Amino acid sequence: MSGPSVQHHCRLYGIRNCDTMKKAFSWMESHGIDYEFIDYKKTGVVAARLPDWCRMVGWESLLNRRGLTWRRLAEAEREALDEASACALMTRHPTLIRRPVLEWGETLLMGFDADRYREVLG
Repeated sequence: MSGPSVQHHCRLYGIRNCDTMKKAFSWMESHGIDYEFIDYKKTGVVAARLPDWCRMVGWESLLNRRGLTWRRLAEAEREALDEASACALMTRHPTLIRRPVLEWGETLLMGFDADRYREVLG
């Protein structure tokens, strides 16, 4: 006999105008999945969630080294990163966090991958 199904709340974190975010929004809507969008730029969001995200997937997975924000950092800020310095940078510059970040129960997905979304969200 199985227990009651667990209902998870789906949260999608990122920046609204990002092309990758738009793909994720479109996928979620086309699959009828309710989600809450949370903008990285809102005060306190990153500082509150970053420690858990780092614990779940590691700071290296979170750090977006491909974007304009990364390229605009001083070379000294990009070198010799550790978790503390990377988290400080991501808190100060939320656009350094890969997006979207999808929270679904105890699952955290980084970036948009339709196959992974289908696997996790059904």
